[in-house]
Amino acid sequence: MQSNSQPSASRRPRAHDDNRDHEIESLAEFDRVIASGGLAGHRVQSVDLTDRTFALLGADTTGSVFLGCAMEPDAAAKVRAGGALVFPPVPGLPFDPYRGGLYSPDELFEGLADAGYDATPDARSYHWFEQTKADGDIFASMLRGIHDDAVSDALDEHLAGARVVGIMGGHALERGSAAYAGAARLGRRLARNGLTVATGGGPGAMEAANLGAYAATFEDGMLDSALELLAKAPHFTPSITEWARAAFDIRRSWPGGGTSAGIPTWFYGHEPPNAFASHIAKYFVNAVREDGLLARSNAGVVFLPGAAGTVQEIFDNATPNYYQSRGGPTPMVLVDRVHWTEKLPAWPLLQALAAERPMAARIALVDSVDEAPEALARLTAGAPS
Repeated sequence: MQSNSQPSASRRPRAHDDNRDHEIESLAEFDRVIASGGLAGHRVQSVDLTDRTFALLGADTTGSVFLGCAMEPDAAAKVRAGGALVFPPVPGLPFDPYRGGLYSPDELFEGLADAGYDATPDARSYHWFEQTKADGDIFASMLRGIHDDAVSDALDEHLAGARVVGIMGGHALERGSAAYAGAARLGRRLARNGLTVATGGGPGAMEAANLGAYAATFEDGMLDSALELLAKAPHFTPSITEWARAAFDIRRSWPGGGTSAGIPTWFYGHEPPNAFASHIAKYFVNAVREDGLLARSNAGVVFLPGAAGTVQEIFDNATPNYYQSRGGPTPMVLVDRVHWTEKLPAWPLLQALAAERPMAARIALVDSVDEAPEALARLTAGAPS
């Protein structure tokens, strides 16, 4: 993703983009590289090479790195002897710490239809996280760090060149409510405007925005029908299984919807990811996830009504805009005047921070979600709010 932002802990510098030409993340890529020469200097990431022993025995692996690649013992010994670093797969994990790409809803919810949510990789990864974060095991901590860095790498590759708009809002918003429908319309409209919608990837307002982006490729009536069907399972409590199954029913009825990004965390593991984000960057460390989502929202952020988490996100976003630590300030649109001036008065403080600074021309408060796209466009063009 092209940006004038400064590097952060959750976002690597892009000075070494040429190295991405040396990343091998699939068996097809591996075969192409072998056919064109050797593996010297390449990074092979989470590729099953058990059927490529002959190729490995004859390959130049000087300076190569193999991350989580299954291979036969004689092949592993040969590539090590040839100057490669080999990080073997870690058995018994419910996730792949060396993964080369983002998650899909089908991957995280595998087994949902037959055995329910508790059997899915998403639920099992959360349980592993709960167990290992309590025992202080440095090995488990290292695996979490490797996983999250691999996800950040995949997210940067996926969003390269995209105009990303973040949509933030609370997880408690129920399907069937007018506010949920409004968030879905917002996601649809922004996606149709050529923006990549990115959310925190969870339930409530986040799911609604990802649903809207999914619906963007269909006629308008599709979203109305989907909202009506989803209202039968309004919340992820008491049953995540029924909540998620309702979403997958929509995906089966209307396959091939629009794309969007969801960036959730196992830190809030009681909140499941939603099935409407086509690409999911799920993290163990919430601080990396939060800052990464906001840093990648290069086309601005829309803040729907929320509670403590959304308030935190407003000022996490405002801080680099205030100091211009990522370059020029990006648009911030707060939705629902009563909510942000009376119930949780974040807007007056945001205005006070912005006064006499460049970010003052990049913030806006609107009454309804339907006004947000125009406000976002106005702030992007640089007009005063």
